[in-house]
Order: sequence, then C-alpha cells, then structure tokens
Amino acid sequence: MLVFYWPTLFILAHIPVPQFVLQAHVSDKCLHFLAYLILVFLLWFTINPDKKVSWRRTAPWWVLLVMIGYGVADEVIQSYVGRTCDIRDFAEDLVGVLTGLILLSFFSFWPAALLVAGVTIFGITNVSRTNLADVLPITNTMFHLFSYAIFTMLWLQFIGLFLSLKPPKLRWLTVSLALPTGFLLAVKLSSAILGRGFRLTDVILAVVGIASVVATIYLTILSRRR
Repeated sequence: MLVFYWPTLFILAHIPVPQFVLQAHVSDKCLHFLAYLILVFLLWFTINPDKKVSWRRTAPWWVLLVMIGYGVADEVIQSYVGRTCDIRDFAEDLVGVLTGLILLSFFSFWPAALLVAGVTIFGITNVSRTNLADVLPITNTMFHLFSYAIFTMLWLQFIGLFLSLKPPKLRWLTVSLALPTGFLLAVKLSSAILGRGFRLTDVILAVVGIASVVATIYLTILSRRR
C-alpha cells in the first residue's frame, strides 16, 4: 500500500489542480491533513509492524524527521511546477503526521487502522463545500460503496481479535452491523449540520457496501461449518 500510495500522492501534489477539484470547492488544508495522516500510518507499519509508537525509541523520531523533510521538499518543489508553496499547507501536513503518531502511541495496528479509516471517510465526506455527487458522480459512487466496505472489514477484524466474537453467532451479526451503520448515520448527520447535505443514494450505496461484507463473511463461515 505504501509503495502505491506515496508515489501517487507525490504525483497528485505536483500536477495542476484538476478542474473538478476547483468546481467542488475542496478544502485543500483538510486534504493535506488526511494525506499525511494516511502516509505516516502506512510508513510506520511498513517499518515497524504490529508495534505501537514509543517515544523513548528513535524510530518515531526518524519517521517524524523524514515526514518533515518530505513535507518541506514537497512544498518547495510545488513552486517550480505551477503550484503554490504555502507554509499553511506544510503546517497541516505536520498536524496530520503528529496526529497519526499520537494515535499510534495509544493503539495497535487494527484499532489504529479503524480510526484512520473513520477519520478519512469523515474528512472526505465533509471536505467539499458542494455535493461531490453533482461534480464527480462516478467517484462519489465508488467512494461510498468501497470506503464503508473497507471500514466494515477493519471492524470485523477488530471484533474478531479484541471482542472474541465469531460468526455465525447472532451477537456477531448484530455487533458487526452496529458500528458501521452508526458511523454512517453520524457522518451523514454531521454533513447535514455542517450544511453539506447528502443524498439518499449515497446512504444506500454505503449500506450496500456494509451489508455485502458482513453477508459475505457470514455466509462463507456458515457454509464451511455445514
């Protein structure tokens, strides 16, 4: 994931801003925060898998130093490719990095992955001041379908490891659906409060993503037992 994500992030940061992004009135500060939050998460678990951040060791300080160096280089290079070198963008990059490292100080991989996925979904949903479905209908559809499916997969892994719940028990089915569905409702309610609005189609797509993952795992385990 890191090998794919980091070069993609670099390329997107050094090409002209796509017209549809301008039309969507996207908050670039929020995007910087989310981009570096995901980046530091992937970087940490690439070099130090299954371990929390310990500030008494040198590893997190090296990661922080690398992220600061990359953030500075990223902004400087942007000034040569028609983009703007902005200290505020770098500040948001640094906030994203520090947020990721602080989360990783308290949580191991699966809880941290669940939190990062949740923050990313919430941020992307509310990062635009216009309805993304009107500007990017296909991307909006894919986002709601797959982002909530991924969030549900992470949640199922979490409850299997930390709550000791296994399918096909009814309690497993209830708990599996509870958090992703509650999270979806919280995100859409927040969108409404923030004035972003949402479409019923987006909710249906997210529910399909959630239900597809839960149903697939449930039926697979059930068929194996039979």
